[in-house]
Amino acid sequence: MTPRLEDARILMYSHDTFGLGHLRRCREIAHALVAAYRGLSVMIISGTTIAGAFDYRVRVDFVKIPSVIKLRNGEYQSMAQHTSLEDTLEMRRAIIRQTAQSFHPDIFITDKEPMGLHGEIEETLAFLKSQGTHLVLGLRDVMDAPELLGPEWARKDVLRKIETYYDRIWVYGPEGFHDPLAGLIVPEAVTARVRYTGFLRRAIPKMGTPAHRPADGYLLVTTGGGGDGADLFRAVFAAHRHDPGIGRTLAVLGPYLPARERAELLAEAETLPNVETIEFDNRLEELVAGASGVVGMGGYNTFCEILSFDRPALIVPRTQPRLEQAIRAERAAELGLVRMMPAEDTVDPAAFAAALRALPDAPRPSKSRAAAKAGFMALDGQAQIARDVGEWLMAPRQPALRAVQS
Repeated sequence: MTPRLEDARILMYSHDTFGLGHLRRCREIAHALVAAYRGLSVMIISGTTIAGAFDYRVRVDFVKIPSVIKLRNGEYQSMAQHTSLEDTLEMRRAIIRQTAQSFHPDIFITDKEPMGLHGEIEETLAFLKSQGTHLVLGLRDVMDAPELLGPEWARKDVLRKIETYYDRIWVYGPEGFHDPLAGLIVPEAVTARVRYTGFLRRAIPKMGTPAHRPADGYLLVTTGGGGDGADLFRAVFAAHRHDPGIGRTLAVLGPYLPARERAELLAEAETLPNVETIEFDNRLEELVAGASGVVGMGGYNTFCEILSFDRPALIVPRTQPRLEQAIRAERAAELGLVRMMPAEDTVDPAAFAAALRALPDAPRPSKSRAAAKAGFMALDGQAQIARDVGEWLMAPRQPALRAVQS
């Protein structure tokens, strides 16, 4: 039987300033945890503008904080046109702190950004630590190139703060695939708290098929949130114009694609008989599962979906403002899990068209002997996370803490 945890609570923080990756990862983990333990409830703090566009399981909910967007130059600005970044950050800090005080979580999980956007959760971390809450930092398999991440974290004194606050560091990938802290001088105390969970397996939601899903056999082009995906879509459309026989292609533009570029791409797609475009689908898993091949930029969630549904994939990673996608794509291509094409090569319509034509016949990730031998295809991240959570929440605790505060 599914174990029961009476009134156990987990609070998750997803800063969400660019794309949908952080919220989607938190949501996957939250759903796995409430499925593993009856009585457990999860609250996700999210900054994405479309947090409400996703479906959530019973006992999973979210708190929306004011949205901030990360620009292509790495700077941030408030999504509220007449509100300064400083005022927006102050509101976010207050909501995060008040949510933590009201929700009384047993575990607090931070996604990727150790101190939050501009340090917005440090005060909350200090408060929760004083209450005996388990504090967990969840990192992607790849963060960034060490020559970029190292100076950024040194400037913010991040590693010392991780050692001060966090009890456990989950790396959402298998050991040996990539070390997200490689090249950094990491305190031994931090290294000792690292646990590789394995990749997070994705499954098809138990609900109807999306109305706009074509019959199986299409190429799926996705850039996640789409904020910087216009160039890839333009390259795909140019390849179709060069070679109309590529076959059916479904392009998911993403909710953050700028309006002007969205209008241009929608107009161009109307002239291409084998190209269908949609702006967003909250069940992208089904679209990946039905595709004959996936073309993407190699973000964490897309990569997990490619592995989960065993789809041939062509990755065209971005290299600004971070090298995360390029590092992941290079490692995955080295293992034979995906094919990789630098963005500069896609500007040749003939070369890109040939790559798209060949994609459905490319080897699937499951054919990679090196990845299988290393255990990279286990995709057991949720199970490992659930085991950790169970160990903490089923252990004897001081039951009076929450009762005194309530």
